[in-house]
Amino acid sequence: MIHEKILKESQRLDEQIQTIQSKLDTLPTGKLICASNGKGYKWYRSDGHTPTYLSKKDRNLAEKLAYKKYLSLHLRNLLHEKNAINFYLRHHDINAYQAEQSFINSPKYRDLLAPFFTPLSKEMQDWMEAPYEKCNNHPENLKIQSYSGNLVRSKSEMLIDMFLFKNCIPFRYESLLQLDEINMYPDFTIRHPKTGDVYYWEHFGMMDDPTYSKNVCLKLENYISHGIIPSIQLITTYETLKEPLCAETIEKIVEHYFL
Repeated sequence: MIHEKILKESQRLDEQIQTIQSKLDTLPTGKLICASNGKGYKWYRSDGHTPTYLSKKDRNLAEKLAYKKYLSLHLRNLLHEKNAINFYLRHHDINAYQAEQSFINSPKYRDLLAPFFTPLSKEMQDWMEAPYEKCNNHPENLKIQSYSGNLVRSKSEMLIDMFLFKNCIPFRYESLLQLDEINMYPDFTIRHPKTGDVYYWEHFGMMDDPTYSKNVCLKLENYISHGIIPSIQLITTYETLKEPLCAETIEKIVEHYFL
């Protein structure tokens, strides 16, 4: 996941570098020199050869030259960071990461690896492995094989499954939750590996769809009315076509709540 973070940081640096370069193009030519006169400082504008004194009436020019110097130093720092990232990207082996993911997701090895990814508590393990009533809505959408062996509905759910499974956190996928007369099927029902407390994780993946987002609000209202509060017992994540859920966000959530 470090590679994904580095790629995002590289993109962020590119945007900042472009912004600073655009600002520098709008600032006056020359460099600012500040010289102490015993009581304060005198300002000079240098063209690289001859410094020109700037009086108090030239303060606006001095301010712009000072800002230009700051931006130049900041740009130098960003370019240094960008070069370091480029060095990492040139030497990063994406195949090694893909090989690890393929191995852990391989049906040939999944059963053999399972003991190393199961919850440490036998009670938690028994809870996770016990039969439970699952959601039977649109089973044709359960197309993605997850790391735990579950079939899930989206890449984002597969990533959530992966981080829970790899960290030995007991969970169930789309398990029945009865709230009075309403049957709910949270995407993930999770037990805290140390306390046993129950959490629910709902991922909402089409928030740019008005009908879907309206139903999300109704669903959240139902949770809240039954004392299941977002950011306390209920974890929620969201995405749109333009803003997909990233692995870094999932990793941070798992670390915050369960590790």
